[in-house]
Formats: sequence, C-alpha cells, structure tokens
Amino acid sequence: MITLALFNNKGGVGKMTLAYHLAHMLQRMGHRVLAVDLDPQANLAAQFLDEDELTRLWAEPEDTASSAPKPVEFDVRPTRVFPGTGTMATAIAPIMEGVGDVELPDPVMIEDGLWLLPGDVELSVFEDRLSAAWPNSFLGKDIAALRTTTALHRVIDHGARTVGAEIVLIDVGPNLGAINRASLLSADTVLMPLAADLFSLRGLRNLGPTLREWRSTWQGTVLPKVPDRIPAPRGLMMPIGYIVMQPPARADRPAKAHDRWLDRIPEVFATSVLTSGNPGPHDRSFEIATLRHYANLIPLAHDARKPMFELRAGDGALGGTQTAVRRCYSDFR
Repeated sequence: MITLALFNNKGGVGKMTLAYHLAHMLQRMGHRVLAVDLDPQANLAAQFLDEDELTRLWAEPEDTASSAPKPVEFDVRPTRVFPGTGTMATAIAPIMEGVGDVELPDPVMIEDGLWLLPGDVELSVFEDRLSAAWPNSFLGKDIAALRTTTALHRVIDHGARTVGAEIVLIDVGPNLGAINRASLLSADTVLMPLAADLFSLRGLRNLGPTLREWRSTWQGTVLPKVPDRIPAPRGLMMPIGYIVMQPPARADRPAKAHDRWLDRIPEVFATSVLTSGNPGPHDRSFEIATLRHYANLIPLAHDARKPMFELRAGDGALGGTQTAVRRCYSDFR
C-alpha cells in the first residue's frame, strides 16, 4: 500500500478535481483505491456523494417541508454502501469531547474497487487540539497528545486495511496548518498540483522547507517516543513531482505570461522542495503532466456525478465535446 497526498498551500489550482479523477482512473486501471477527504471544506466528499447521501452521512435532520412523495426517477448510479460509516469529523469526536480515543469508521464504497473516507466541515474544530498536542508530543510522556497527533493516520490506516487498498489518495486543504501537518505525516509521497503563476511559485518556496521541518521533527523527535501500541505514521512525505493545471483560456491572459511562470517552476521545485543532489534548475523530470482545464466538461460532469472522461451524449456531451472527453481520458490515464 502506498499513500499519496495531493497538496499545495495555494488554493484554486484544481486539486480536488485532480484527486477525484485520479481516484476513478486508478480504479479503472485495476487498482483498489481509497480516497480520503481531509480538507475541512469537504469538497471531495461533495463530489463523490450527492446531497441526500451527505445529509444521511452527516446526520443532518430531514427537511420536513420536502417530505412529500417525489416523482420516480431512474438512477443508474451504483448504490452506495454505508456500513458503520462515519466521517473524519465523527472519527475524532471522542478526542474532542474528552471521552475516549479515535473511532475507526469503515469507508464508503463508491463502486467496486473505489472507497471514500468522507470529509466534514466540522473537522475544522480539530485544528486547535492538534496545535496544542504537537509540542506536548515531543516529550513522549503525554500519551493523550500522541493519540491526538496520530489520530488521522490511524483512521486512514484502518480504512485502507479494511478495504485492502493498494493506493490511498489524501486530499488536504490549501494551508500549512495543524490538520494538514497531521494529514501529511500519513503520506508516503506528495504530489503537488500547480498553476503556472506567481502565487504557485511562492507557495512552493514555503511548502518545501515546511515539509522538511515536519519530517525532521516527526522522525527525529516524536516517532521514537510513540509506544508500540499506538500505530504511528512514518512521516516520509517524499515529493514525487508536480502537475501543472492549465487555467481556462482567456483573451486577457497571454500565452507568454503563462510560459514565463511555467519555465520557472523546475528551478523553484528543485531548490525549494527537493534536497541536495537533485536535478538542475531546468530539468523537468519532476513535471509529471500538464492537464487542460476542460472548462466545458466540468459542469456536465458535476450534473452527471461522474468523471469528465466518462461523459456520454446522454449527459450532454454532444458533437465535438466527445473529442474533449476522449482527450480527457487519455490525459488522466
């Protein structure tokens, strides 16, 4: 099993869309995939599940005003399986309430070979608790702090083992806060979605040193003090490369401006994210792919609740749009 976090401390680069489509494509290539939503905005969960399913999962009270019988609709989506399922927020609820250790929910089965550990906006309340637990875990005597710091990892590890996942994709929010630190400690590898702009470059300069600091502190100070009875992450967080997410085409954004920032990414990635002995500033071996924006496919995929590369004429992908669908499939594969 390998865990991969998709992370960029700048938002708006298409990270969630990338995570959703990679999860589906890897499953279609024969892998058993677990997607984990650790962004408190819960956008990945909202992409996988519809509003009724989220209402059930988040235990929201039903709207009595809408309790009238609904017209019969034909739904060809797979039936979701919710066996003893909770969210990442309900998993850490006992810690937040001071009544016990983390709960270990089973993932939601999206379809055969693809599962989800759903996010929840209430996960954000865990930020302060994690921040307080981090320095307290350095001494190794505060077992409660160690349980708190490893809580998200233990939920992910349990979920992956429960479904026999080969690949775990972790989606996190665009910041360098305590939730993301605890999330990334569980990642063997880190994939960075980027836009070719000034903001992504500045984000890379912050991201690399922060990952190295988290890794060094965890492996050198905290991990040796974690008792064997508490499953703990290795904190590898190895950067494997970046994916350039192209912006939607606009007449007021000249191609030369995009290319100028694109040409600077390899240097910033090599000097800020990687360590010594890495490729030169013009080596693009860590540039895994450049993905088109597919602006015309995104709303169709959202309405159809399926990946862009599986849109059909019945979903509104008519005429020349099917060419974009086939290109999208090739890109993600």
